[in-house]
Amino acid sequence: MTQTQQEIRWFHSIELAPGVHTVSADATEQLRIRERAMLDGIELKGKSVLDIGAWDGYFTFAAKRRGAKRVMALDHFCWSGEGWGSKAGFDFAREKLGMQDVEDIDLEVEQINPESVGSRFDVVLFLGVLYHLRHPLLGLERAASVCTETMVVETAVDARWMRRPAMVFYPGKELNGDPTNWWGPNVPCMVAMLKDLGFSKVSWDHCPGFKKGRAYFVARR
Repeated sequence: MTQTQQEIRWFHSIELAPGVHTVSADATEQLRIRERAMLDGIELKGKSVLDIGAWDGYFTFAAKRRGAKRVMALDHFCWSGEGWGSKAGFDFAREKLGMQDVEDIDLEVEQINPESVGSRFDVVLFLGVLYHLRHPLLGLERAASVCTETMVVETAVDARWMRRPAMVFYPGKELNGDPTNWWGPNVPCMVAMLKDLGFSKVSWDHCPGFKKGRAYFVARR
């Protein structure tokens, strides 16, 4: 049974029509600020894009609006796994936005490879996923295995005072009271892991709206 917009428990705030937001205009604008920060420097027109950890699909649909030729959303934890969300928001937004050509696949991060997703993609988005993984380097490796040009990784960061690559383990609810948050890498760790996976150039910046507790990394082949 299809849920109404009011019945869906939304995570992303998406403008479905002029003035119609799934959460609020202010929340949508916050996501737009992050979108511009992370995606303005990447040419998406005519590209293929995979959005890992899509949830309600804000960044999936943003990639399509920016001219991507093929877009695929991927999730499992938030669509049919242990998370509190569901795929209802994604399906609802895709229909309302008239983006029925956006593909979707229910798959765990550890299962990602060129065969399981059907191909490789020019651009891979890996936003808000890494710190939820029990095996973050493996997850990053799986995402990188299907990326031919550019990967954008957004994550919680920790141990910012350390110059050597390091990652903090959260065995309980140390990070934001959420037991699904497992790791907080520092910036040198993220740069080193991405370069180890074959990306020749990695730039980074703090993620808007999160002070210095989160950062995004743009890795290019």
